[in-house]
Amino acid sequence: MTQAVAPEEVEVQLRDTSLAPIWEKVQAGQRLSFEDGVRLFETPDFIGVGRMADWVKRRRYGDRVFFVTNVHVNPTNLCVLRCAFCDFARKPGQEGAYEMTMDEVLGLLHEEISEVHIVGGHHPTWPFQHYEEMLRTIHHRYPRSQIKAFTAAEIDYFWRRWKVPPEEALARLKAAGLQSMPGGGAEVFSSRLYKLLRMNGKAGAQRWLELHRLAHGMGVPSNATLLYGHVETYEERVRHLLMLRELQDETGGFLCFIPLEYQVGDTHLVPRQASPMDDLKVVSAARLLLDNFPHIKAYWVMIGEATASLALNFGADDLDGTIGHERIAHAAKAGSPLGLARERMVRLIRDAGQVPVERNALYQTLKVYQ
Repeated sequence: MTQAVAPEEVEVQLRDTSLAPIWEKVQAGQRLSFEDGVRLFETPDFIGVGRMADWVKRRRYGDRVFFVTNVHVNPTNLCVLRCAFCDFARKPGQEGAYEMTMDEVLGLLHEEISEVHIVGGHHPTWPFQHYEEMLRTIHHRYPRSQIKAFTAAEIDYFWRRWKVPPEEALARLKAAGLQSMPGGGAEVFSSRLYKLLRMNGKAGAQRWLELHRLAHGMGVPSNATLLYGHVETYEERVRHLLMLRELQDETGGFLCFIPLEYQVGDTHLVPRQASPMDDLKVVSAARLLLDNFPHIKAYWVMIGEATASLALNFGADDLDGTIGHERIAHAAKAGSPLGLARERMVRLIRDAGQVPVERNALYQTLKVYQ
């Protein structure tokens, strides 16, 4: 396997000289500031930012890039919330509303799956025991598949709707087979956007962070996300990342950061998708600012295969996985195919000049594709 490149062997040339002090900090292993983060987004030299981020990624992983054989299960799109950015949620009786049976959920899975990723709407009537039994059934049928399930927003909803305290909910779900949590539901940690995007009733920034702190303390690692490319500012992006970095300093429980590109769909908060250049900037800035996060993901479902492949040379070291029947992004007309086979993931990573490494949900290496 290609080894990490020694720092002295790499020369990063910057067209924007204002990035030079940031590059000096990066080479010295010094933490970047809020002002540094804003500059990473404001600079026109996104190639320079990408080179710095790639340097950091290669110091840690060399040419290795991770992926997982997984399936996304979205058991229902019925939801009590009315978030302005969401094309996925439906109300009972509304066209396109659905509820999956347990047999339908199991029908999506098979023995080769390493990770089962479960998130869905805030269902108005499914009791907490329904979710508990769902995990127990999956774990019993496929004990080798690691279950990553339920965002902090969903854990918070179990308390709001069914009065199951988060610590109890996590303990019961862990006993049923839960091994990690996804990072969804964070959106952007901004009170301005919380009101503007009509997220009333959804866990806010401090609650989201509190629940991930709790999960980490209970031995349940998690991911983290940022929804970008809508009406957020660069400053709001950076504050969000630094709040994640602060919690990671405290708990060390985050496995991966996943930038989620807003899908215009039918909500039209903005007239068009974020550009590939902006996608790459977010990935690179995350790698440079989140110095204590092990992994940065290029989520091909939302940014597309071509941009995700490029992002593997802009600081990302993970391409997510084969996905299967993901519905949330595709409800917003995401342009990616519904699933990529293992061989195709390997090819995407190799096309980027990288070495594919198959992992499980906890980033334990299963196979290296030399």
